[in-house]
Amino acid sequence: MDEENLDENIIILNDDEGNEVKFEFLDLIKYEEEDYVVLLPVPEGDEEDNEVVILKLEETDSEDEESYVSVDDEETLSAVFDIFKEKFKDEFNFEG
Repeated sequence: MDEENLDENIIILNDDEGNEVKFEFLDLIKYEEEDYVVLLPVPEGDEEDNEVVILKLEETDSEDEESYVSVDDEETLSAVFDIFKEKFKDEFNFEG
């Protein structure tokens, strides 16, 4: 993926402490009538994190703004990740 396309797939979210965190948007998954985003943290410096983050997309009053909330239900996280793995099995090397 070239750098220009990578920049287009980068979203910036604020963590619990108000710090900006960059993520690469990998996919939008629909599961049980809800939308979930699959994100990969963009490494800062030498650190490399290959764990994806799955957040639930929530509607806001603004058309220009989206809200993402963490998902605490392990069953939902597992189901969404399984859909993602099946969809991208030829593009990513998933560990056991």
